[in-house]
Amino acid sequence: MTTSLERTGRSCDLRCQEEVASLLWGVAGISAEMEAVVRRWLLTLMLLLKMANLSESEIQMFAPSEVTMEKLTSANVTLTASVAVNESLSMHWNVTFSSKSNSSIVILPDQVLLPAGKTSVTFNVSGSEVGQVTTYLLSNNTDFNSMSIRMRFIVVHSNILSVIGNVIGWIYFLAWSVSFYPQALENWRRKSVVGLNFDFLALNLTGFIAYSVFNIGLFWVKYIQEEYLKKNPNGINPVSANDVFFSLHAVLLCLIYIIQAFIYERGGQRVSWTAMFLLLVGWTFALVSLILAVTHKITWLDYLYYFSYIKLAVTLVKYVPQAYMNYRRKSTEGWSIGNVLLDFTGGVLSILQMILQSYNNDEWMLIFGDPTKFGLGLFSVVFDILFITQHYCLYRHSKDYQAVPTHE
Repeated sequence: MTTSLERTGRSCDLRCQEEVASLLWGVAGISAEMEAVVRRWLLTLMLLLKMANLSESEIQMFAPSEVTMEKLTSANVTLTASVAVNESLSMHWNVTFSSKSNSSIVILPDQVLLPAGKTSVTFNVSGSEVGQVTTYLLSNNTDFNSMSIRMRFIVVHSNILSVIGNVIGWIYFLAWSVSFYPQALENWRRKSVVGLNFDFLALNLTGFIAYSVFNIGLFWVKYIQEEYLKKNPNGINPVSANDVFFSLHAVLLCLIYIIQAFIYERGGQRVSWTAMFLLLVGWTFALVSLILAVTHKITWLDYLYYFSYIKLAVTLVKYVPQAYMNYRRKSTEGWSIGNVLLDFTGGVLSILQMILQSYNNDEWMLIFGDPTKFGLGLFSVVFDILFITQHYCLYRHSKDYQAVPTHE
């Protein structure tokens, strides 16, 4: 985490500008070529003077943005300055959020003192109760009153559970990412997409495009990140690098499915009018939201969240056409069971991770406070169970089938 403190050097800049003006006036009678050389030399000199001034006046402060420790243990935290301070710097804590208002989660020192001539200081923090605290480290010195450092302390039951939760997170991330490939391989092996519902393809592509827009905005656009922190001063960015990779990777594989639908046998299948109407509603909503954001009727952060709502709505309906198509055909031929099994694995592990994190942090609001995320994960698992039942129980002997015409 970085905090900047700038002492302006306006007087020096003004003097330099006056000197440049007078010198240029004095050389007005010389040749244009010589004047250009002098002008470049003077501008270079001004730039060097300003850089020297900034190197002395600008202090970059570095501290870990997040510190995790077990209950009844302590951790050493180091605060580092980019240059040695000329005078001792005293800083105090301003706690802005505590998950347990009636108890002390962490024990912090009364103040943090960075001695004169030093570039770093280390202090000790102890965890007394499981929970989370967000705090700012502020300076008492009026010369440094613009400086603040935001830190988040997390006290957990067990670091081992945290590691297990992270491992589970990577496993379900890989399972969900790989789950797109069995369907593409199935289509390539059969040289046919008969049995793969086109409504599902169209809805799935729209959902992951919306999800990608949301992830890219919150992960890469600094302005939107600042909006998020202003709206959630005690929160953390919910989007990580693997979220961005997963959503863009999903869009790519969905496009491959659609290309396969154009070049392989499709048995007269096409996107239904019902699905096209739903897509029209979704993209109209996105367009209207864009206009509202451009005209400053809503914030860009709100605009991104509207895209996330499109993704949520798509997830609620996208499996229905495929499940109904399997029922009508009395067959799952063409619908890859490998895709379903990997998706089921990812869904179960994601729910398990949420439960572990909720227990380890004493924050059951991770589940009940975000029923949308938990509900959608559970919803996907339920449909995966339905697909598994169709494949292995209801229609396991149905190898021969006839194409079912699309009803509008």
